[in-house]
Parts: sequence; C-alpha cells; structure tokens
Amino acid sequence: MEAYAVIETGGKQYRVQKDDVVAVELLEGIEAGQTVEFDRVLAVNDGSGLKVGKPVVEGAKVAAEAVEIFRAPKVVAYKKKRRKGYHRKVGHRQDLLRVKITAIA
Repeated sequence: MEAYAVIETGGKQYRVQKDDVVAVELLEGIEAGQTVEFDRVLAVNDGSGLKVGKPVVEGAKVAAEAVEIFRAPKVVAYKKKRRKGYHRKVGHRQDLLRVKITAIA
C-alpha cells in the first residue's frame, strides 16, 4: 500500500498520494513552477499504520509543485420572486491552483 496523507488547505480537506495532481484554492504569492509545502496534515499513512493528528500530525509535511493557475467553471446563482418582477442573476468563478504532490514526509 502506498503512503497517503490527508491535508487541509482553503478550508477543504484532500486525500493525496505521491504524484497526485490536485486542484486547490489559489494560495497567495504562489506562481506556476514554484514549490508549495502544506503543513496542515491531518492524517498520515506511511504503509505501517495510520497516524491521526489532534488536529494536525506533528512534524508531518507534504511537498508539492505548482503546475498551473486556472479558473473554475462559472457557478450561477439566480434569485426570483414570483409575480413581483424581481430577479437577480450573479456568477462566480473561483481562482484555483493545480498542484502535483512530490513528497510526503
């Protein structure tokens, strides 16, 4: 069984393994080609057993390489009140960062 980790970034949790490519919320000051280090590691399985943090595993880090910055598909919110002539349409596109996991330590 290959080692995996559960990391938290951008208020979301991701289960990652080495060489996985994951889309996470854009991190400040990170550009494509740079290395990223996630230190909020909630759980680590190194093949011998699962270590769960309270809330994070001490000394555990996940290294990754930023592959590209891109935007998610548009999410449309539409509000309407019947018979009142009221309607509002708003759209949102989240900036995302695609990262490739290089190491779990």
